[in-house]
Amino acid sequence: MGKKILAFDYGASSGRAIIGEYDGNKIMLEEIHRFANDPVIVNKTMYWDTLRLFFEMKQGMIKAKLAGGFDSVAVDTWGVDFGLIDEEGNLLENPIHYRDERTVGMIEKSFEKLDRDKFYQITGIQFMELNTVFQLLALKEQRPELLDRADKMLLTPDLFNFFLTGEKKAEYSIASTTQLLDAKEGNWSKELLECLDLPESILPTIVPTGTVIGKMNKSICDELGLSNIPEVIAVAGHDTQCAMASVPAKEKDFLFISCGTWSLFGSELDAPIINETSYRLNVTNEGGYQQKASFLKNIVGLWIMQESRKHWISEGEVFSFDELEAMADKEEPFRCFIDSDAPEFVTSGNMPRKIQEYCKKTGQYVPQTKGEIVRCIMESLAFKYDATKEALEACIGKTYSAIYMVGGGIKSPMLCEYAANACGCDVMAGPVEATVYGNIALQLIATGEIKTMQEARDVIAASIDIAKYTPDEKEKWRAARESYRAIIGK
Repeated sequence: MGKKILAFDYGASSGRAIIGEYDGNKIMLEEIHRFANDPVIVNKTMYWDTLRLFFEMKQGMIKAKLAGGFDSVAVDTWGVDFGLIDEEGNLLENPIHYRDERTVGMIEKSFEKLDRDKFYQITGIQFMELNTVFQLLALKEQRPELLDRADKMLLTPDLFNFFLTGEKKAEYSIASTTQLLDAKEGNWSKELLECLDLPESILPTIVPTGTVIGKMNKSICDELGLSNIPEVIAVAGHDTQCAMASVPAKEKDFLFISCGTWSLFGSELDAPIINETSYRLNVTNEGGYQQKASFLKNIVGLWIMQESRKHWISEGEVFSFDELEAMADKEEPFRCFIDSDAPEFVTSGNMPRKIQEYCKKTGQYVPQTKGEIVRCIMESLAFKYDATKEALEACIGKTYSAIYMVGGGIKSPMLCEYAANACGCDVMAGPVEATVYGNIALQLIATGEIKTMQEARDVIAASIDIAKYTPDEKEKWRAARESYRAIIGK
C-alpha cells in the first residue's frame, strides 16, 4: 500500500474530496466526494455557506475512512475571502463572497489614505476591489462593531484548518492574496495597516507553505470514527499556488495558465518584480512554496462562458459545454470581441445580453446565436492571453516559446487551440486536476515522502498525459489580433 493523502479542493462553484495514493513513482487519484458550493444571498448580501462546506468536508473524511483511511489532509480554496472569529473561537458570521458589492468604491477611498504607487510598491499586488484589504475597509466603514468583536481574521483555508485543529495560523500563499502583505519582507505590512487604520491584532501569525499545522482535534476524529488522528497540513491554501506546484515543467523558468472560472497567467520567480512596468500593467506578486513569487495577471476566465450557459439553462435550453463549442466551431471567426476583464463581465447576470450590449456599444457586429456568442467569448479570451503574455514578457525581460496550461479549462480543446494560435507558441496542456495534484504533492513534501519541488513535478508528469497544441493559423490570428486590440484598446 502506498501513502494515502486526502485533498479538499474548494472552487467557486463546487468542492471535491480526492484521495491521492503515492507509490513512490506516481500519484493515483480517486474522487470520493463532490458537492456544490453555491453562494446564498440574504438581505442583498452574498455569503458563502461555510458551515455547510465544513459539513461536506466531514462527509468527505467519512468516505475516505471507508475507502481505507488517510495519513494527512489539506485544503485549498479561492483567495481573498475570510471569516472572523471571536476570542472563544466562534465564527461571528458567514464569510461574505468576493462578488458582493460592498467593496465598490473602496479602492479610490484607500488612495485618500495611501498613495497608489506606494501601495503597490509595498504589496506588489494587482488592484482588484475584491481583495481582502478592500473588504476590510468596507467592513470598517459599514460595520465597525463586527471588527471590534473579532479576535482573528482567518482566510478561507486557514478557517477550515482552525475548525480541524484549533490553530489560528495564516498560510503564506493565501496571506499574499490579501494585499496586506509586504511582498519583499513576507510579513504583514505595518505601514499599510497604519495608513489605512486597520487593526493589526486580528491578523494571525504567518507560517510557510507546506507547514504541518497539527493533529486533527480528537473530538472530530471521535465524531467521524477515525481510528488514527491525521495530520493537517497547510499546503498552498490558494488554489492557484497549488496549481503552480503541479506544472509539469522541466525548465526552471516557465509561463503557465491555471484556467477555470478565473485564468491566472504568470510565471514562478525567485523574487517579486515590483517596478514601473509591473505597476503600469497591474501585475500581481503572490507568494508560493519556499517563498517563491508567483508573478501573475488575474483574468476573468471561463466564468463568462459558465454564466452564459447558466442563463440559457434558466430559459430551458440545456446544452453541454461541448455542444456549445461545437456550435461555435461552425460560426465565422473574428466577427466581434469583448474585453473579458471589463467590469460588466465580473458580476453575475444575463451574460449573453451583456456581451451583445458590449459589442453594440463598441460599434461591432452584435452576435445573435449561441454559437456566435461562444465564439466571441473564446476568441476574446485567447487574445487576452496573448496580450497578457506580451505584458509579462515585458516585465520579466524574457520571451517564452511555450505555455503550460493546467486546470479544468484544458478540457476544452477549443480554448487550448485558440490559445496556441493567438499567442503564437506551443501550449502544453495538463494536468486537468492541477490544484489536487499540487495539494497532494505539497503534502508529500511536508511529510518527507518527496524531497523537492522539482521531484514533485517529475512525479506529476509521470502520472498524467500531457497534450501538445501547436499553432497552425498564426497569420490569420495575427491579423485578427490588430482588430481585437483596436477595439479593446490594449
